[in-house]
Amino acid sequence: MNRRNKAKVIDYFFGIGSPWAYIGLDAFSELASRHDAVIRPHVISLIEDNGGIYSRNRPEARRAYWTKDLKRWAVLRGKTLNFENRVALSDPTPAGFTVIAAIEDGLDWLGLTRALQTAFWTDAADIGRSEVRQAIANSIGIDGTKLEERAQAEATQSIWRSNIENARTAGVFGLPTFRYEDELYWGQDSLPFLERHLNGEKIAV
Repeated sequence: MNRRNKAKVIDYFFGIGSPWAYIGLDAFSELASRHDAVIRPHVISLIEDNGGIYSRNRPEARRAYWTKDLKRWAVLRGKTLNFENRVALSDPTPAGFTVIAAIEDGLDWLGLTRALQTAFWTDAADIGRSEVRQAIANSIGIDGTKLEERAQAEATQSIWRSNIENARTAGVFGLPTFRYEDELYWGQDSLPFLERHLNGEKIAV
């Protein structure tokens, strides 16, 4: 297979609890589709060892700007973020295990990711609860009970840990991050640079 016909593969490092991953998900999937690119998903957390910083650990001034910037981008991307009417929510990390299980079973992981993120960020649903995750999976035609069993398996947990270690080694720190031909693009706002690269117009730096 020559280079011209070689499939384009984009490594996608993301987390269900990342609002930026949620905001940019549709724009990214549409971009990949336009370029007939294969998305290779890696569900991870922030990589603090590489400099990733959770918003809760940032100074108040930066958190305030972060919230305002999220709302600006949400408007541009046609997404709704619910910050004001959220009760205490559980850790969204188990939802990531659910997506890993869907990936491993060859199910619609992209649709599940979209549904989980929408539930969490728009509807303020507590996706940390097993019954909520199962209901969301059922709503898009995936057997939630079977998926949840797969998500709790040690093999799935092992993939999660391996994803994080691979991301750390690759230099990933924040979410989402896209990797194409070993070049990293951090943040949904970097999609224009990824598109140029996909077009063969990579910006040399």
